[in-house]
Amino acid sequence: MTEEKKEEVKEEKAEVEVPKKFKSLVEEIEKMSVLDLAELVEILEEKFGVSAAAPVAVAGAVAGDAGADAGADEKSEYDVELISAGDSKINVIKAVKTITDAGLKDAKDMVDAAPKVIKEKVAKEEAEEMKKTLEEAGATVELK
Repeated sequence: MTEEKKEEVKEEKAEVEVPKKFKSLVEEIEKMSVLDLAELVEILEEKFGVSAAAPVAVAGAVAGDAGADAGADEKSEYDVELISAGDSKINVIKAVKTITDAGLKDAKDMVDAAPKVIKEKVAKEEAEEMKKTLEEAGATVELK
């Protein structure tokens, strides 16, 4: 994250006033890693039958249908899967950290869990750029 973005995030945090009844819950959430938060969101979506990304999913489905009508077996979204870290594990962890905006520990956990999808439903150009970055760091990567 750039310094400017970090300052924006700090400013946003300063503006949000958490009601007393949610204060302890918000404090617990702030301590969680990005991966834990993603898992929590999935659990809450299943538990309550809702989706935080419903408008995006609908828009994506409509765009997907239009793309299918236009013809083509060409895929527009890819999953970037880390197959192995190779000999330069530290460089690969750094690259994963940069690509996913994850913390160092989360990036290390992703690399240790290889083969692992590190980014899902990414545009073709972005996926190819991620693959190039990871391969330059020494990783073996596959686009699915």
